[in-house]
Amino acid sequence: MTKSVPHLAELPLERPRGCPFDPPAELASLRDEHPLVRLTFPDGHEGWLATGYSIVRSIVADPRFSARQELIHSPLPGPAAMVTPPPAAPGMFIKMDDPEHGRYRKLLTGKFTVRRMRLLTERVEQVVTEHLDAMERQGSPADLVAAFAQPIPALMICELLGVPYADHEFFRRNVAPLNKPDAPLAEQEEAINALGEYLYRLIVAKRAEPADDILGELVTTELTDEELTSIAFLLLGAGLDTTANMLALGTFALLRHPDQLRALREDPESLEGAIEELLRYLTIAHTGARTALEDVEVGGQLIKAGQAVALSAGAANRDPLKFPEPDRLDLRRNAAGHAAFGHGVHQCLGQQLARVQMKVAFAGLLARFPSLRLAVPADEVPLRTDSDIYGVYALPVDWD
Repeated sequence: MTKSVPHLAELPLERPRGCPFDPPAELASLRDEHPLVRLTFPDGHEGWLATGYSIVRSIVADPRFSARQELIHSPLPGPAAMVTPPPAAPGMFIKMDDPEHGRYRKLLTGKFTVRRMRLLTERVEQVVTEHLDAMERQGSPADLVAAFAQPIPALMICELLGVPYADHEFFRRNVAPLNKPDAPLAEQEEAINALGEYLYRLIVAKRAEPADDILGELVTTELTDEELTSIAFLLLGAGLDTTANMLALGTFALLRHPDQLRALREDPESLEGAIEELLRYLTIAHTGARTALEDVEVGGQLIKAGQAVALSAGAANRDPLKFPEPDRLDLRRNAAGHAAFGHGVHQCLGQQLARVQMKVAFAGLLARFPSLRLAVPADEVPLRTDSDIYGVYALPVDWD
């Protein structure tokens, strides 16, 4: 029998004052009492909001819930949420269901395996060392975002894909409005067109002269230029943005938790587990969505065919039924199973690349600057609250 649950007029987005790493407090209280509630989406659609860990995981793993672009209603406010999107362009596989999604992903999975990404460690170490050297030469204070967190993953994803690094600022500038729900539609469309045109020309050039990189390998498959352009768009955008924000926000969290930072310095072998805890605790990709393809009962509620469900990964990763004392950053915690990379067939393709970069970057940063600290009061750090990827716009730091 369907139980009576609260009905929210909008998705809670305001984070607690003085607690920049915590999800909105209302999400926590909802999760603990009603892990699945009714939600009115910005476009007026009457759907649902899932905040409980088990419910979020079950929905993203259930093929009865679709990721198809044309069926999704965005739970985040902004102009894009008011427009009914068309079906995803060929190759835009994260916004498709199987079998189309699986066909594209199968061609890419082998290029992002644990083994292949670990083989990149030496190159990542070189890149990290170069940027740490540059920071040290420049001297403190420095903006960790501009000097370290952004350029390292940008350089690595450009090298992997075969995109000239000289153009990374062009990509970063055009990816930015796509992660801001409140960006004007005209600005988003202009960015999409600019990126698409550039990548299409790059694909055509690689067909004429294939190179030893991911796009160079993909042009030898049956994929069309249009499909390859979309795939390059997805991989480049994700590689430029998500890891950069984890490096910056993760450093901010460590500096705000000196006991945890001290424990990590004393036991550097614990870094891999610490990264999983940072991923759980911060959950920068905080909210997703799925749409029911048929009537489905979840958590005692009947979600009807066509209804969208907003998925709060941030709230799910703070569920005390999965993670005891979830609001405490504990770098020795076993955070396995966290929802930061998603779950099911759409689980993040580049997660192993992200882990390698974070391990090398955090290890190098903490070893190089033992006295690293914030150069401004914590409440003056500019938070990235206007994006579907959470983080900081700048992180001023200094050292002795």
